[in-house]
Amino acid sequence: MKRRIFGAIVGCCLTFTLLAGCSNTGGKVENTGTNTEVAQAATGEGKDMTFVIVPKTVHAWFDQVNIGAKKQADMLSAQTGRKITIDYRAPENADVTEQNSTLEQAAATHPDGICLDPVDYEGSKAVIEEIEARGIPVILFDAPTPEGSNLTSVGNDFSEQATIAADKLAELIGEKGKVAVMQGAPSAPNHAERYKAHLEALKKYPNIEVIDGGIDNDSIETAKTQAAAVLAANPDLAGFLNCDAGGSGIAAAIEEAGKSGTVKFVAMDNLIEILDYVPNTIQATSSTMPQMQGEYAVLMMWQKANGMEIPKKIDTGIGYIDASNIDEWKQIVSGK
Repeated sequence: MKRRIFGAIVGCCLTFTLLAGCSNTGGKVENTGTNTEVAQAATGEGKDMTFVIVPKTVHAWFDQVNIGAKKQADMLSAQTGRKITIDYRAPENADVTEQNSTLEQAAATHPDGICLDPVDYEGSKAVIEEIEARGIPVILFDAPTPEGSNLTSVGNDFSEQATIAADKLAELIGEKGKVAVMQGAPSAPNHAERYKAHLEALKKYPNIEVIDGGIDNDSIETAKTQAAAVLAANPDLAGFLNCDAGGSGIAAAIEEAGKSGTVKFVAMDNLIEILDYVPNTIQATSSTMPQMQGEYAVLMMWQKANGMEIPKKIDTGIGYIDASNIDEWKQIVSGK
């Protein structure tokens, strides 16, 4: 049902874009694409297009984004008659220098647009501006819109997501005890926003002691190692929170320590390897809709590359997952 609704929405958006080529911004409707551009898009005339996806690093979560991006590209190809290709380029590590190198290499291929999940926006700002100055549009995904920028972002309310997780964990541990909060990639805007929101939410509970849960830098193996060290050093640990899709690593460490069910863990995201731990080792998690982020990122990129005005922000929403709906979510994620 959710997928059919999304397909209908995309179809309507695409039809409107093809026929009108204009948008409503602040109550003012302005023509943002020439008649020739719109006619070419609608009839299949014009050149084929290539969009590059640059995630933070190699990770299963970004593989889901890539799946969504390719689905959207296939839909656009079928509806416009123009071949839309996705060039997926994942840096080996969540490192701003490595990501900037990937961006520069991608720009050298002269794509029609680049979708980026920044490891460190400020560290990539100059590269992004240089790429846009060359006429290559850039859109962000899984990230908030940087203040003062003209970039469009696709994602969700990361603070809200973290607050929901922190409040749920507090409920599970009776609002008392020691809680570890693991960071993801600290310079990543979405990870930093979640981490800050976790800490702010936990301040509401005077009987909860917050401790350093380590830094996994978007690595599941690092998350497991860091969590194991935290568990060993804190035998009285009551709960765990994290800021990225490394929950399966923390869950594995909890199980290996024999703490499943004793140490409560509210995770992030809906990768199948995370869902497999729900509800016994991971009591709850939330989805940031990675496939939908890929779909909308490509749709927005297509519109922007065709000279059309696009929204400043696309919110894909948050899906809450626990024992009550885990079977449904496993079916959604597995595609069954």
